[in-house]
Amino acid sequence: MLANIAAFLSNGENIAFFIFALMAIGGAIFMISFNKVVHMVVALALTFISLAGLYVILNAEFVAFVQVLIYAGAISILMIFGIMMTKHQGEEEEPKRPVYNTLLFIGALALFGILFYAIQNVTLPGGEFKAAEDNTLEIGKLLFQRHVIPFELMSVLLTVAFIGAIVVAKREED
Repeated sequence: MLANIAAFLSNGENIAFFIFALMAIGGAIFMISFNKVVHMVVALALTFISLAGLYVILNAEFVAFVQVLIYAGAISILMIFGIMMTKHQGEEEEPKRPVYNTLLFIGALALFGILFYAIQNVTLPGGEFKAAEDNTLEIGKLLFQRHVIPFELMSVLLTVAFIGAIVVAKREED
């Protein structure tokens, strides 16, 4: 079993995958563990950026770029603006629950062990994957030829949502 781990970590791409995967999982855990909303948004942005790194490893550069541009950038900024524009009352600190945290840690460790065992013992069928030479060109062809109507409907939906958000914000201001 340790030979499999050593063989896995002998490749730089696998090490990068391991680091980005740990960052994504850590950011998600921090996001649900933090109490302050701003800290949660920063942890969520870390998760988004590490997912973009995983997309780069998978040779999906366009998806990685969109991940950073839309999620890590726009969604995180939108969440911070939402936090800044709303009023927050002082919230009470939750009591510490050491038994709950211990059981949670044991459960997470057991789940990791089961997944590790299952991954080590699985046999996957071999095959060749033929990736497109230019992923962005293929995505553009699919988006603007085959899926043009859903794409345009989404743009109209986002425009209506944006106008609705402005109307609601103006109403609250008055």
